[in-house]
Amino acid sequence: MVTSVAHAGPLRLAEDVLRRALAAGASEAEVLVSTDDSALTRFANSEIHQNVSETNVNVGLRFVSGRRIAVTASGRTDQEGLKALVKRASAIARTCEELEDWGGLAGPDDGPIRGLPAAWARATAEASPEFRAEAVRAVIAAADAQGVLAYGSFATSREQVAVASSTGIRAEEERTSSQLLTVSMSPEGGSGYAEAAATDASTIDAAAVGREAAAKARSTARPISLPPGDYPVVLEEYAVVDIVDTLGYLGFSALAVQEERSFAEPGRRIGSDLITIVDDAANPAGMPMAFDYEGVRKQRVVLVERGVCREVVYDTQTAARAGRRSTGHGLPAPNQYGPFPLNMVMTAGTTPRDDLIGGLDRGLLVTRFHYTNPIHPKLAIVTGMTRDGSFLVEGGRIVGPVRNLRFTQSYLDALAGVTAVGRERKTLKGFLGTAVVPALRIDGWTFTGATEH
Repeated sequence: MVTSVAHAGPLRLAEDVLRRALAAGASEAEVLVSTDDSALTRFANSEIHQNVSETNVNVGLRFVSGRRIAVTASGRTDQEGLKALVKRASAIARTCEELEDWGGLAGPDDGPIRGLPAAWARATAEASPEFRAEAVRAVIAAADAQGVLAYGSFATSREQVAVASSTGIRAEEERTSSQLLTVSMSPEGGSGYAEAAATDASTIDAAAVGREAAAKARSTARPISLPPGDYPVVLEEYAVVDIVDTLGYLGFSALAVQEERSFAEPGRRIGSDLITIVDDAANPAGMPMAFDYEGVRKQRVVLVERGVCREVVYDTQTAARAGRRSTGHGLPAPNQYGPFPLNMVMTAGTTPRDDLIGGLDRGLLVTRFHYTNPIHPKLAIVTGMTRDGSFLVEGGRIVGPVRNLRFTQSYLDALAGVTAVGRERKTLKGFLGTAVVPALRIDGWTFTGATEH
């Protein structure tokens, strides 16, 4: 027989599990409860073919016994499920090896942590299938106008996150997110990509997203081949987000620094004076978060200032090793990545988009990358391919599409070679979080191979 437990919300549930863990003998305990109501409308061949929704609850328990740490999780919130969760965590903790440099769970912040109003939007929380279908209809209409087919999805999500710990942390927040992405394809084999992400789904201009992708698909038909080599480039925002995301993974994490695999060193120049990157979870242009998954208030961290490395992000464990406090960048336990910058923002420049291209005597305009993989973390050398819109530029004008190219490029050298930064920015989903980025003009990009497409 399953006896359900009535809870007033995620924080009450977290506190209930916390009491059970302490009663079971935990010397420390931390409970992360997340609920997610998400929905997705998919379309292909310019027709909606699927509308799905799901509701999930996840209860994560970090059970500490001295220096032995066990992490368990469950989707059950009934009496028997919660008992089993705690019992399992207690048993695992007894068999774990001790973590010699365990610094303890995060301590409470100064004052209560309140959710950020900009993290939640009613339009997203209440988004219906009809709401998403109307946006998809605008994307398809733009594709129809260009004689191409539209493929993609529109996702909306409402999330509640709560953390309670034996050290006194109590944090709770509601967050919403949405993402509309589309790939348009022409009968001649051209393809174009566009995307928009926002806390408030009603602010996404679906027609503009559709027009952007459709125009690219029409203009990339019958591309020419270019020989591999070094070319000046203009990278659109969809390519730039891959740069900041990869650098966040490779170097802006304190774990990467402590494991001596990071390029980041305070005071080291890695970019031109035009490049400033911060992690700012309160910036309303992105997708705000008040606290991390350890319940620590998120701090604004300057990662790169005018091309020079400044700080990296910390979670509780890496901060303890460094003798400092967490910057609020902990991920849910167990966590193989260490702390991660989930809300990166690159400072906008002053150059209009047309002038970015106008500054190329002969080079390439690149829409986005795919299949990117690091091959030398300390030098941030990455290999990957262009996709969904690459164009030859001569005399500051786009003269035609080119076939996709493979590249092998240091992203640090790319930042050092930035000669202009776009004044407009886009909010885009990344590897784990979101990024707000402009387009960039870079004086050299190394393409190492050509493709047949």
